[in-house]
Amino acid sequence: MLTDAEISDLLASAGLRLVERVQQEVRLPPLPKYVSPASAGPEHGRFDSHPDEVADPDASDFADKVNTGWHRMAAEFGLLDEKREFLLALGRARLGDDSDREPYEVWFRVQLLDEWDLVRSEVDLLRSGFATHFTDRFVPEFTVASLDGQMMMSTTLWGDGTLSTIVIRP
Repeated sequence: MLTDAEISDLLASAGLRLVERVQQEVRLPPLPKYVSPASAGPEHGRFDSHPDEVADPDASDFADKVNTGWHRMAAEFGLLDEKREFLLALGRARLGDDSDREPYEVWFRVQLLDEWDLVRSEVDLLRSGFATHFTDRFVPEFTVASLDGQMMMSTTLWGDGTLSTIVIRP
């Protein structure tokens, strides 16, 4: 299992400073039972990337589209606090922990640094497991939340092979 120091070193290359591992339960915007962020609709407070921010992993502008869309939505929907801090969920399997143990992710408080790149950094902790089935290219897939629990964002690979970010903010 990766130590917090090792996780910190890995995240640093993406422009994220590890502040702390979250020990208490993370509050997220409520969704009805059996409704996931990906299946939520506008009536649940879901907002999608702009059409021009939907990225094809094989396109030359993939990294720019993902980073730009993610940052626009983070700013527009209130992900970052005044210190540019937010919560990042990392899957237990990526951390080298028992992936069958609940909860399936571990939350970390992180700070977005001035120099960041969530795609070109190719931090394995942010890699999509699903995308590895059809491309060798690095494709990120991860969930973040605001410190106040009012919103969450998921950068998600869809069934059609495109990637975009969605926000849940009821």
